[in-house]
Amino acid sequence: MIGPLGIAFVLIVVIPVSVLVSGAVASGLLGYFLKEEAETANEGSELIATNV
Repeated sequence: MIGPLGIAFVLIVVIPVSVLVSGAVASGLLGYFLKEEAETANEGSELIATNV
């Protein structure tokens, strides 16, 4: 009886939580690197000062 409950717990709790956490980490990294790339590509632009 413990086996099926363990499998159900993994399917209902562990997998969705791990997908959400890994998506959050990927979003954070993507945002960081895209921001760095945009600042580097547009260095010296007067519009950079308006981004607060």
